[in-house]
Amino acid sequence: MTTHRPSAGGAPRPRFSSTFIFETGDLTPEFHRIDDEIAVRARRIPGFLGEEAWHNTETGLHAEVYYWASMEALQELIGMDTHRLAKGRHTEWLGRYRVVIAEVQSVYGDPLLGLEHRPGAAAQAEPGA
Repeated sequence: MTTHRPSAGGAPRPRFSSTFIFETGDLTPEFHRIDDEIAVRARRIPGFLGEEAWHNTETGLHAEVYYWASMEALQELIGMDTHRLAKGRHTEWLGRYRVVIAEVQSVYGDPLLGLEHRPGAAAQAEPGA
């Protein structure tokens, strides 16, 4: 069992990250529906710690980074039926892509900077929480 040691600021330090970098193509409503479903379901996986996304308007490249407490949590995303569907249909919406799975050695600075959809973040933001 992986322990979730807090980094500075009390946030659990991610153990792994998964980065999906791709050339945007014809991002149809069907693409957005599937992408949104994957994101919502990924956020429910125990061990999901947050995400960030980046877009370079000059190159058209987009990157989505998910942070994980364990490889088992990441494997749950990889095995998700909707994720497999999107992988099989990626040529309909995307150009070239690259996936980077990395083990996180350290996090410096503000560990929450840029992170969205962190578990418990909504409860922390509510008055009286």
